[in-house]
Amino acid sequence: MPGRHPKEEDSSQVYVCPMHPEVEQLGPGSCPKCGMALELKTPMPVAERREYTGPMHPEIVRDGPGSCPLCGMALEPRTVSRTEEESNPEYDDMRQRFIVGAILILPLIIIAMRDLMPGGLLLSALATAKTYAWLELILATPVVVWAGWPFYARAIQSVINRSLNMFTLIGLGVSVAYLYSLIGVLFPHLFPAEMRTAEGTVMVYFEAAGVIVVLILLGQVLEMRARSQTGAALKALLGLAPKTARKMGADGNESDIPLEQVMKGDRLRVRPGEKVPVDGVVLEGTSSVDESMISGEPIPVEKRPGDKLIGATVNGNGSLIMEAQKVGAETLLSQIVKMVADAQRTRAPIQKLVDVVSGYFVQVVIAIALVAFGTWYFLGPDPRLAYALIAAVSVLIIACPCALGLATPMSIMVATGKGATMGVLFKNAEAIETLRKVTTLVVDKTGTLTEGEPKLVEVIAAPGIDEKRLLLLTASLEKGSEHPLAAAVVQGATDQGLHLSEAMNFFSHTGKGVSGKVDGRVVLLGNRTLLEEFKVAAGSLAEQARAMRSEGKTVMYVGIDGKMGGLLAVADPIKKTAPEAIEQLHAEGIRIVMLTGDNKVTADAVAKKLGLEEVVAEVLPDQKAEAVKKFQQGGHIVAMAGDGINDAPALAQAEVGIAMGTGTDVAMESAGVTLVKGDLTGIVRARRLSRATMANIKQNLFFAFIYNALGVPIAAGILYPSFGILLSPIIAAAAMSLSSISVVGNALRLRRVKV
Repeated sequence: MPGRHPKEEDSSQVYVCPMHPEVEQLGPGSCPKCGMALELKTPMPVAERREYTGPMHPEIVRDGPGSCPLCGMALEPRTVSRTEEESNPEYDDMRQRFIVGAILILPLIIIAMRDLMPGGLLLSALATAKTYAWLELILATPVVVWAGWPFYARAIQSVINRSLNMFTLIGLGVSVAYLYSLIGVLFPHLFPAEMRTAEGTVMVYFEAAGVIVVLILLGQVLEMRARSQTGAALKALLGLAPKTARKMGADGNESDIPLEQVMKGDRLRVRPGEKVPVDGVVLEGTSSVDESMISGEPIPVEKRPGDKLIGATVNGNGSLIMEAQKVGAETLLSQIVKMVADAQRTRAPIQKLVDVVSGYFVQVVIAIALVAFGTWYFLGPDPRLAYALIAAVSVLIIACPCALGLATPMSIMVATGKGATMGVLFKNAEAIETLRKVTTLVVDKTGTLTEGEPKLVEVIAAPGIDEKRLLLLTASLEKGSEHPLAAAVVQGATDQGLHLSEAMNFFSHTGKGVSGKVDGRVVLLGNRTLLEEFKVAAGSLAEQARAMRSEGKTVMYVGIDGKMGGLLAVADPIKKTAPEAIEQLHAEGIRIVMLTGDNKVTADAVAKKLGLEEVVAEVLPDQKAEAVKKFQQGGHIVAMAGDGINDAPALAQAEVGIAMGTGTDVAMESAGVTLVKGDLTGIVRARRLSRATMANIKQNLFFAFIYNALGVPIAAGILYPSFGILLSPIIAAAAMSLSSISVVGNALRLRRVKV
């Protein structure tokens, strides 16, 4: 089993076949049905295991490197590691085989092409054609047999698994050319007289078989190197995390410790210019922190005691003392990397078309190769067998469907990585494909369009009362309350630097407000009913209260010593980026509907500020999904954006659920897209990335389809009757490798797309 030393193999442990799980035995061995090596049934400890999966078949998962049993391609790590220098055993092996093959193929080509080279007559005079044929055999055999062995192993595996793939065609094509040449050297008398020269030798194609192997090895090496770049965005994110953290001991001493040793609750110092080691909260100090690596926004965010910090973000000029709250795999950075890595292994709906085509592709190609062989053998010019062989091998090699299989997954991998660097996380490939089709965006108000945290926005004092004194009295009274509006009042007073007093005789009047004694004065804070209960007249401030309510603000009346003291207005501020995001979405022709459980007056006030015409207010949590379903029944493709637990059913109901990263975990689990910073402009960026990705996939599929549509007929010899052109198997191998590299290269262009 990968990762185990032979001496560690225990014959008392159960081993199972990866392809036939019903085959089990004690100790290692091979499967009697398919011949594959048995694997240890008991999984490795999580700490030791690193799973590998297929780039084209993510359902294939192994505990170590190897090849995919369905398509034969090299398996890749499911996760990106920050601590190790990435090494790909498959790449190293292919590279070594290519180097050896390339060294041997040079003299082989010189010998095979000696009659066409300068000084060829002299070279031909040095030895007989038979001697040169044996030299070609000696040089070609290690190239074809050893360097090309992985192709044969995968071809055999594809037949055993009844999953014909590109390696089936490669193995078949190279084997036919090599075995034909081998028989021609060993038993030339078996061939018709017209195929033999005056010396009794037969034209051989060792150089074609050898060059095909070397070119395909080169293609595999370049392709694997390019494919490794698709995870560059994740590696870059992981690389941002610092390797150490400065821990503050109980005795006040500070020391640098490895990041892996940071525990929850540790007090850490973040010095100016340093990276925040883990997720946590500011205990002391103020500074500005660059969070662009998470949000994509270049403007630093001011941090004060109580504010959240995200690991790997960069501290500015101030010094901060923080408490570690999330470490290791719990940090936001680790969660982002895991989410993106999982998304990269999902399959887009458009992949179904590719799967259907690929399911029949290899069989059709083999049939075309047989038809080409038969046509040339029975109708072609002499030497017919040689022409028939060239045509059949060229068809088999040029039609390898590698480019077709890579077209979709490569683009998805690059796109999800690109999204992560700009604060947009895709849960799966389906969300990427569907987002560009959305016609209606349903947006929850609280926490999505607004900040989700009520703030004190206005203080109006009655004549003869100072505003700051009014705020001090009410905030001191509210200090003992747990109501969200109370927190807004207290925070408002704190922001103005007021030192609060202690409240006496505090009492909560359910549904009305609170009362108590502050600095010897009786203070009331609540709704109009509470004032009427204490026989306090609102007077001229009643009209101002109505005007503020029409603007979507929540108004609280204040009574002091039996008289009207003033008004406090609390509101949930609209996010600064919301107006810009809505304007951009409207420009893209998207219908936007605000969905909220708030009362209609407040909802209409917010909608008016944002320029929204459609509002569905006073909706209960269980009715939000029904509202989304109603839009869908009207023929709309709906995206739902929300951040709370009550939004989860609606997020799941929509074609694309969009969760705010500042919201609940339940909402993010139900959504297909997560906006890390809860910024709606992320939807605009995500849609642009969705369009760019689907355009890229279609370009890849076009390249792959048109390449095979044109290449196969030319390889079969369709141009020979009119132009005398017959494609060489060597040219076919080069073209096949180039097609795969071009698809991967085109997918990598997505990294530079501006969204």
